[in-house]
Amino acid sequence: MAGSPDDSPNAQQADYWNAAAGPTWAELQGPLDRQLAPLGHVAMAALKPRPGEHLLDIGCGAGETSLELAAAVAPGGQVTGLDISGILLEVARRRAEGVAEVSFVEADAQTWRFRTGAFDAVFSRFGVMFFADPVAAFRNIFRALKPGGRLAFVCWRPPADNPVMVLPMAAAAPHLPPPPQPEPGAPGPFAFADPERVRGILIEAGFTDVRITPHDQKVGGGDLATAVGLALKVGPLGALLREAPEKRETVITAVREALAAHDGPDGVKLESGTWIVTARVLG
Repeated sequence: MAGSPDDSPNAQQADYWNAAAGPTWAELQGPLDRQLAPLGHVAMAALKPRPGEHLLDIGCGAGETSLELAAAVAPGGQVTGLDISGILLEVARRRAEGVAEVSFVEADAQTWRFRTGAFDAVFSRFGVMFFADPVAAFRNIFRALKPGGRLAFVCWRPPADNPVMVLPMAAAAPHLPPPPQPEPGAPGPFAFADPERVRGILIEAGFTDVRITPHDQKVGGGDLATAVGLALKVGPLGALLREAPEKRETVITAVREALAAHDGPDGVKLESGTWIVTARVLG
C-alpha cells in the first residue's frame, strides 16, 4: 500500500531511501541489523510491549524490529511496520512470510492518514530523524495513538559521541575532499542530537512525560572485512569515493587500519552514543 511519498514534504528522503541508500541497505541488511540490534533492544525494553497490543514501527526498514515486536505482542497482537523505502519493505515482507502478527505499509509517517487511536504504542530504531517538519510528523503520530499510548525510540547523539558512525570518515578524510556539512537540525542521522530540541518537538506535538536517557554501548556488524565493507558502502564515504575513484585503494587502507585497532574476538566494535526517548499520550 503506497503513501504517495513522491508528493510528500519528504520526497527527497523517499528518493534517497529508494534510489540511493535503499539497495545498499537491502544488500547489507544482515550486518547492519547486527550492528543496530543491541541499541534497538534497549528502546524496546523501555517501550515494554505486551501481548495483545497493536504497535506501529516507524522506519522499520528490512523488518528486523517489526518481527521482534510481533513476537512480543503475540498472542493476539499486531505490528504495522511503516517505511518510506519500497526496496527495504520488499525484504521485510519476504522475511515476514507466515508471520500473521505483522504487516507493512510504504508511507511517510509525517503525512500518512493513520486511523485515530489505532495503536497502543509506537516504536522506532533510528527512523524518526528524517522528517522535513518533525513537529507535524509527531503530531500525526500522536493522533495515531490511543489515550495513554506510549512512544519509545532510539536516536543518535552528536557525532563526537559516535565513533561507530564517524571513525571511518575521519580515517579517510586526509585523502578526500571535505564532504558537504548539513545544516544543524536538518533531516539526517544526527538531526536529534540535541535532547532539548527533541523534548521541545515532542511537547509541541502533544506528548507528555518526555524522558530522554543517554545510552553508551559498543556495537559492530561483524569481522574486519565486514566492517570495512560497511564503512565503504553505507553513508557519505561511499559517495565521496565515487567522486574520487583514484583514491579508493589509499582510503581502503586507511579505513582498514583504523578499524583493525578495534578488532577483537567478537569482531570490530566501536563506541556508540544514543538517546533512548520515551513519552506518553495523556489517558
